Amino acid sequence: MSLNSFIFRKMCTKSDTARDSGLTTPPEIQRFDDIQYGSDPKWNILDVYRPKSAADSLLPVIVSFHGGGWVYGDKEVYQFYCMDLAKRGFAVINYTYRLAPKYRYPAPFEDTNEVFCWLMENAEKYGFDIDNVFAVGDSAGATGIALYACILTSPDYAVRYSFTPPKGLKIKGLALNCGIYDTEHFCTVKTIRDYLPKHGSGNVLSDMTVIKHVTKDFPPSYIMTANCDNLRSESPIMEKALRGKGVPYRYKEYGSDDCKLYHVFHCNIKTAEAAQANDDECAFFRELIR
Repeated sequence: MSLNSFIFRKMCTKSDTARDSGLTTPPEIQRFDDIQYGSDPKWNILDVYRPKSAADSLLPVIVSFHGGGWVYGDKEVYQFYCMDLAKRGFAVINYTYRLAPKYRYPAPFEDTNEVFCWLMENAEKYGFDIDNVFAVGDSAGATGIALYACILTSPDYAVRYSFTPPKGLKIKGLALNCGIYDTEHFCTVKTIRDYLPKHGSGNVLSDMTVIKHVTKDFPPSYIMTANCDNLRSESPIMEKALRGKGVPYRYKEYGSDDCKLYHVFHCNIKTAEAAQANDDECAFFRELIR
């Protein structure tokens, strides 16, 4: 592991531990923990969260692709954020995927595909409404879930990957939070060096550039950033790409002169600003339910 990734992990661990200090499972949430979705018993693990008030109901489902620069994060780091989404009337899948530098591109996409296969196979058991599947991602996770949506909606892009998405899967809407969408030209994220293949990156940066692979069939999207997000310049690039393809979207930058908001602020569920952003995104999803 490079020094950059080591420092990044340490920084994120300290910050996220402080962010979630004192939080516990909300009493209104039913959780199903540590379910193995793939072949790797360490990395291929997920949780499902549902509101107890909807115990016998089919629910629209949100899949969360976590951020962390491809080198950090797991479902434990995202459990409180994901349970907060579940409180808004959704079943939420919160999963861990393989991280760099031990596992490099395209490992997270292979794991994500396994998650969606598991979702489709276990819909009846966990009350997932497979006609209303949504997904969220933040930072690298926004890049990741957007690229997975490109795999589902662009046959020319899908051939770059060896796996086959589950039959019948359609992601009805996305929430893209503080992501990178032009990876080919935005390479200042130092941890990406640990994520690229060891022996020649080839066209990986191009393959990871979301805006190059968006088609008219890309899911309707809520694009979100913040006034002090260090990746703020990327969200307008994604907005332009969706607008150019005629894809329905909503774009919002949170924060004001009197309220500075930073990268992935919406994961700090203790704040009113996070509550507003998460309310807005879930409302966007509900608008897409037919």
